[in-house]
Amino acid sequence: MKICKILRDTRPAFSFEFFPPKDDDGFDQLFKTIDRLKSWNPAFVSVTYGAGGSTRSKTIDLVGRIKNEIGLESMAHLTCVGHDSQEIRSVLESLRDKGIDNVLALRGDPPKGDTDFVKPENGFGFASELVEFTHKDFSFCIGVAGYPEGHPECPDPREGLKHLKNKIIAGGSFIVTQLFFNNKVYFNFVKELQDIGVDTPVIPGIMPILNFQQIRRFTKMCGATVPDELLARLESVQDDPDAVREIGIDHATAQCGELLSQGAPGIHFYTLNRSRATLSVLERLKSLSIDS
Repeated sequence: MKICKILRDTRPAFSFEFFPPKDDDGFDQLFKTIDRLKSWNPAFVSVTYGAGGSTRSKTIDLVGRIKNEIGLESMAHLTCVGHDSQEIRSVLESLRDKGIDNVLALRGDPPKGDTDFVKPENGFGFASELVEFTHKDFSFCIGVAGYPEGHPECPDPREGLKHLKNKIIAGGSFIVTQLFFNNKVYFNFVKELQDIGVDTPVIPGIMPILNFQQIRRFTKMCGATVPDELLARLESVQDDPDAVREIGIDHATAQCGELLSQGAPGIHFYTLNRSRATLSVLERLKSLSIDS
């Protein structure tokens, strides 16, 4: 089923993001994780795509198994990095043949060790080009990425909004945001999109903080900021993993509760292939009488 239809029919729509494991043991553990989350009737599950297509075959295999063996709607990430248009066409054909209805079209980050994105020969330099190519020749429902605090490579927020609008014009049906920790940036982002004529569903991306040093690395890479008050609380207990985890889950729960109560279509959880923290947030949301 196409995610655009799911978002029309399901509120709130919870979804989970995973990455392909490196080995068979990792796949076994991941399927156990997905099984634990299945009881929450996720709207969809997404699977990332490694830099330069490094997990290409694993991504295709995993989204197919999630849909056809586990029975959950799945979405494959797809990037422009390292692929010409014919290679991308081959990936899309493989996904179509596995019955996949949804893709998340991304420009993608440079391969590890490179600092700048290089447009592949006969490939695409912008996510909007990938969206247009996919929309023209295939019937996938296409999701695109949004950056509530701006893309690290685009210092002009207005330019960033313009790029995102171009992705929607090219055929994008919904937006999944980069992670953030201050809901004001999400609500402002949605309002700014509406002001330029974009009323596409914007699914907020949430990642419970479980490790202080890890979140510092993540935010540095993606441009997200941690509110000063939350940062101070985390710094005060950074050597106590249990305390960091509790603060992170509490904050994520409060974020989700406010987002849903003020009209967000759902929550997209960045799970890092783990289930405990996400399950804790969902259980607490349930206790707040937010329907799942």
